[in-house]
Amino acid sequence: MLLRSLLLPVAFVLALATWSRGLSQKQEQSSSLPAASTTVQYHGGPLLTNPNGINVYLIWYGGFSQKDRNSITAFFASFRGPGPHQGPSVSTWWRTISTYKDKAGKPVSSTVRLVREVADLYSSGKTLKRTQIANFVQGKIDSKIFPLDSNGIYLVLTAKDVTVERFCMGSCGFHESLKIGARARVIFAHIGDPTVQCPGLCAWPYALPAYGPPGHALVAPNGVGADGMIINIATLLAGAATNPFKNGYFQGDALAPLEAVTACPGIFGPGAYPGYPGNLLVDEISKASYNAYGSNGRKFLLPAIWDIISLNCKVHN
Repeated sequence: MLLRSLLLPVAFVLALATWSRGLSQKQEQSSSLPAASTTVQYHGGPLLTNPNGINVYLIWYGGFSQKDRNSITAFFASFRGPGPHQGPSVSTWWRTISTYKDKAGKPVSSTVRLVREVADLYSSGKTLKRTQIANFVQGKIDSKIFPLDSNGIYLVLTAKDVTVERFCMGSCGFHESLKIGARARVIFAHIGDPTVQCPGLCAWPYALPAYGPPGHALVAPNGVGADGMIINIATLLAGAATNPFKNGYFQGDALAPLEAVTACPGIFGPGAYPGYPGNLLVDEISKASYNAYGSNGRKFLLPAIWDIISLNCKVHN
């Protein structure tokens, strides 16, 4: 097994902007936001461009509540569309990623779908190294539990009582590539449940910020842990699709790049500034803040994406 680390912390730059200053207001129609960084550039490498979509293979490592599992799988189901709801959705959020093209002019896959999931109840204990995350993925491929899919993303989610190397130490997750056999290379990723270990770093704005003055945590529509993970899953999906092998779209150092979402730290709606996520929609009954509709009436908060056409940060296209 050859592990090629991309060293891609998801949320450290997001954490630098997590000084919360109050509850969100109703979201305006426009989601176009001022540029938060210099432009994200293309470096000529391959992207995930299968026209049939990006397949996600999910490992639940540790104990997850059924409520959290349902929330996360509903997020993946929402790439198909929000159902009867009109307005901002998970699928309209992903449209900005679909404008990223490779050197042959092929766009990133227009949809994402969860095709297989398995549970692992602490087979390697509750303290893990990043190399063990790679080993979980390779083991599932070698044993034919998961197929070998070079346009897929193998996602390992760890429960709130599992400690993973460098998780919550400036990183809420990472994506890397893994060589399988002589030629094939696949993308895998890890995200942890931040509920106990680092909600202020990896679940902001649904938890008090880890840095800066105290503010007000927003109400999470699906729970702090699940919504924190969904924000970071969205961040990783965007980064892995547009920069899978460290030579796609990014800004800055290839070993610590700003990618499609991390180039827009802490932005979730119009009017965002450091410590304030922007103007969001608010559920009249639960008071939960969100910016995207999902399947079966679900509501989610998704991060802004760098729009390579308008050269600014955009939540919805």
